[in-house]
Amino acid sequence: MKSIVILGSTGSVGVSALNLARSFPDEFHVRGLVAGRNLKLLAAQIKEFSPDCVSVREQEGVAPLRRLLGGCKTEILWGEKGAATLAAADGVDVVVAAIVGGAGLVPTLAAVRAGKEVALANKEALVMAGEIFVGEAKRNGVRLLPVDSEHSAIFQCLQGNRREEVEQIILTASGGPFLRASLKSLKQVTVKQALKHPNWKMGPKITVDSATMMNKGLEVVEARWLFDMKPPQVDVVIHPQSVVHSMVRYQDGSIIAQLGIPDMRIPIAYALSYPRRLKASWRPLELTQLGELTFLPVEKKRYPALQLAYEALAVGGTMPAVLNAANEVAVAAFLDERVGFLDIHRIIAKTMEAHASIHPDDVQQILEVDRWAREKASRLVDPASVTRYGEIRRASSSSRSIH
Repeated sequence: MKSIVILGSTGSVGVSALNLARSFPDEFHVRGLVAGRNLKLLAAQIKEFSPDCVSVREQEGVAPLRRLLGGCKTEILWGEKGAATLAAADGVDVVVAAIVGGAGLVPTLAAVRAGKEVALANKEALVMAGEIFVGEAKRNGVRLLPVDSEHSAIFQCLQGNRREEVEQIILTASGGPFLRASLKSLKQVTVKQALKHPNWKMGPKITVDSATMMNKGLEVVEARWLFDMKPPQVDVVIHPQSVVHSMVRYQDGSIIAQLGIPDMRIPIAYALSYPRRLKASWRPLELTQLGELTFLPVEKKRYPALQLAYEALAVGGTMPAVLNAANEVAVAAFLDERVGFLDIHRIIAKTMEAHASIHPDDVQQILEVDRWAREKASRLVDPASVTRYGEIRRASSSSRSIH
């Protein structure tokens, strides 16, 4: 039996991971949970799985959670320090890193430094601090097991093959809800429309990232570090059916693909049970019912956010951290209906233009750049700079910061 801690237990990946723990009680024991502000759901999870310790985002959440728990004696920690403490706790075998965004970097890195096996769903950890993160994993003998369906697919397609014979990694993308929408109509996209993903059920931030394809851009950066690939070796194709989760092309021209239904329990189960495979409790993929499988090139005009990710990766250093921070601010503003859909990539681009990338020596430098990028992007969200169509007015390029 594996003892697990889940960072981000109330999010979509965390809930799916707990569903697996529920379905396979002889395989997994839940030792700790880390969550944000959804205290009611966290309280229900605590009552069901009886973890030794939990952590909430803010100290203000401790007393309300204790009231929800009644006589339950589970220890409650809080903040980044609390999450990191749980991630590094003695007796934990696997840490599921599923906190969305940059907030997951420090506790996930704490798990790596403590030598824990990491089921990695927090792609931002590798986007922000890929070189440092991977270096720490190697030094501590930590195995990083990908949870994203795409990276899990690549991980599986690489099994039993020589890495030096890999020619290209091919990430598949559904194209989101606006694959066939007119480019003109994207100016009027609503939050409700952006959150209507055709295939996957995910949290709001990740769903918007899928609509802009920034999600795929972050995955490109993650794949570069996770599989030790050069940026040109990571490609993206549109695959609307979300059946082929990703592929690997080898130097002899062979392509190996991993197929499955769009259900996050599959890659989570593989990461948690690796190198074994659990007997499926979900419906299998029926090949005879698939019909056609479609693969399309990515339209750069439709998905400019993906190109921004490639540019950040090419620059390297702290630029991917700036990309991620600006995206988080822009997506939050869009979800709050303070900016338009097309403003997301514009805010990111302008934030990147204002940044002079450096090669970070430690995580603290990355966190400082992250804070700067969030402040810069937040200023770009200022309502005074928004037109009646919700689009950011073009700023003069002469105002570039030297940061």
